[in-house]
Amino acid sequence: MNSKLKILRDFFPTAIFTGRSLVFISEEHRVELTERNGSFGPNTNVGIRVRLFNKDQNGEFVGGHYEDFDIEDIRDLAGEIEKFVQAAVGQNIKE
Repeated sequence: MNSKLKILRDFFPTAIFTGRSLVFISEEHRVELTERNGSFGPNTNVGIRVRLFNKDQNGEFVGGHYEDFDIEDIRDLAGEIEKFVQAAVGQNIKE
């Protein structure tokens, strides 16, 4: 069974797949995409959580904001994740 993360790594060629998450790292930012199960009840869709990290004054990545995406169409999902990350960190994650 292919996970959404394995499929998404084709959309983001600069990402590193760790087996647990997709990771993008720049000098100032780290972005992690992880799978998460949907809410309780009949909706058990697998969603994607995007976590943003910024470097602190000591050069360590510190977690900040995160956003959950529950978009079924993989192309739409990749597009919305790309727009979110670009707006949050000010850089293109596909390059």
